[in-house]
Amino acid sequence: QVQLVESGGGLVQAGGSLRLSCASSRSLFSINTMGWYRQPLGKQRELVAGITTGGYTNYADSVKGRFTISRDNARDTLYLQMNGLKPEDTAVYYCNAHFPSFDYWGKGTLVTVSS
Repeated sequence: QVQLVESGGGLVQAGGSLRLSCASSRSLFSINTMGWYRQPLGKQRELVAGITTGGYTNYADSVKGRFTISRDNARDTLYLQMNGLKPEDTAVYYCNAHFPSFDYWGKGTLVTVSS
């Protein structure tokens, strides 16, 4: 069982920055793959960025060069630094912990980018 709690969402103007955090109830040393997903209103959930314990990262094309995912295994926390925010980044952002047999999700944090 893994509990994930996101924080850091809010309202920001276009071009601004936010940093999302995801606190895990389980040591990140035991979670190989973690990621951030987002779901705009009325649309499907999509992968934003992922990271492995080895530090391998991958990003959606729409956020490359603007967003940075990182993990602090000592603090059991996942981060998403978002710069150059655009109105189309508006969505609920979810933290994910991936295991071969199951995925755990946080409840999400809302990011709203005004134009």
